Amino acid sequence: MLCSSYAHNGGLKPLFVRIYLGGKTHHLLLLSLDVQMQKEIPMSNPKIAIVIGSTRDARFADKPANWLFAKVKDLSSDLDFDLVDLKDYDLPMFNEMASNLWMPSTDAKAIAWQEKMAEYDGYIFVTPEYNSSIPASLKNALDQAGKEWVRKPAAVFGYGAVGGARAVEHLRAVAINLQMVPVRSAVYISGSDFFKVSPLGANAEMSEIEAGILPSVEAMLGDLTWWTHATKAARAEGSMEKAA
Repeated sequence: MLCSSYAHNGGLKPLFVRIYLGGKTHHLLLLSLDVQMQKEIPMSNPKIAIVIGSTRDARFADKPANWLFAKVKDLSSDLDFDLVDLKDYDLPMFNEMASNLWMPSTDAKAIAWQEKMAEYDGYIFVTPEYNSSIPASLKNALDQAGKEWVRKPAAVFGYGAVGGARAVEHLRAVAINLQMVPVRSAVYISGSDFFKVSPLGANAEMSEIEAGILPSVEAMLGDLTWWTHATKAARAEGSMEKAA
């Protein structure tokens, strides 16, 4: 039996119960369930990884990633967030026989990365734009995992002179091939905002540009929250149907 209820605007929607009997799915809608009773049903938040995609020593990524990590915890009570730094994984260049969708990986560092990504229900990739694309470190990290990405949403926070827009679009295309769900809304730090907070310019605090990018963060979180809950429920239902 799978129970689902979600908080919305300070209240709880009715509890939906899916019961699997005889290989068939039966849906029950309990409209009269007491709110206190709903609260007693343990419901863990989906987990989101904020992945820092650059590994350069001189990277700018730490500043927006740490700002984003602090901000999303204030903005969202429906998701839990971790900050994941590619630097901590020291991934080799992809050298497996195939994706782990087809056969197990052999490199211990790649396996550790896969196991970490498997913990999450969705992702926010923080990426610069290098030569109209994403960093090689991020592309390699995406290639090093396979089944861990499938049917999970991906959002992008880009930065650069043109906001990382070309990197964001390239990353969305890669995500589709990895069977992820790229969300529409993204965040772009571009132009004068980028040079205001970058060491290449004034190197000001992120608070100096927050008013301009916060609406984009809120829109991205709205998309990510909806798709994370939807895909997590669908994956759980698919797993239970296979087990039935």
